[in-house]
Amino acid sequence: MSEASKRSVVVERTSTGQFIATNPRGGTLWFGTDGGDAFTPVELLLAAIGGCSAADVDVATGRHAEPTAFSVEVSGDKISDEQGNRMTGLRVTFHVAFPDEEGADRARAILPRAVKASHDRLCTVSRTVELGTPVATEIAED
Repeated sequence: MSEASKRSVVVERTSTGQFIATNPRGGTLWFGTDGGDAFTPVELLLAAIGGCSAADVDVATGRHAEPTAFSVEVSGDKISDEQGNRMTGLRVTFHVAFPDEEGADRARAILPRAVKASHDRLCTVSRTVELGTPVATEIAED
């Protein structure tokens, strides 16, 4: 793998059940596990799936018409079984509308193909989840 393909974040504990993720560009995202209003790690996974697919579809359709509505709902069931905790039944639902103006018919026609292309080959996040990628863990000797 090349250095250009490397992606990373650093997650730091800020207090009990509270964390901040920082990307290499300095962007930050707060999340937690304590039941407050912060996103949970599972919600971040759902947001990553929806955000990745939304970006793919927006690029394909947005060059033809600006949508009047564009949201992506991502849902699933968190279960615990003999394989441990995991999500099942993941579903990504697009709610997209375009105005009655030039290019909108083309954007509407492209929408199903764009959603399929994102699912089948473009969205790195959902492709990684669907194909299943091993996750290695280690403890650094600092």
